[in-house]
Amino acid sequence: MTDIKKIERVQTGVRIEKRILKVLKAIAARNEIGMGDLIEGIVLHSFEGQSPFGAETLEFIEQMRAAYGLDLSAADSHNLSEE
Repeated sequence: MTDIKKIERVQTGVRIEKRILKVLKAIAARNEIGMGDLIEGIVLHSFEGQSPFGAETLEFIEQMRAAYGLDLSAADSHNLSEE
């Protein structure tokens, strides 16, 4: 049995590129979880140097990236500028 950890969540406003948000919303909907839970999972996995997604989800992400025209990569992450 897994230990349930008690946490405190806070409401925050985060600005994010719109196509990235669309892909994240699609992943959350597919897994029937909220955006906050999805982001927490991604961050916690990343903090430990682990991939947050398995092969099936990565395939789904590629489909959503194509559907929403998301052509950004990790290499672009420090080179983004708003219009």
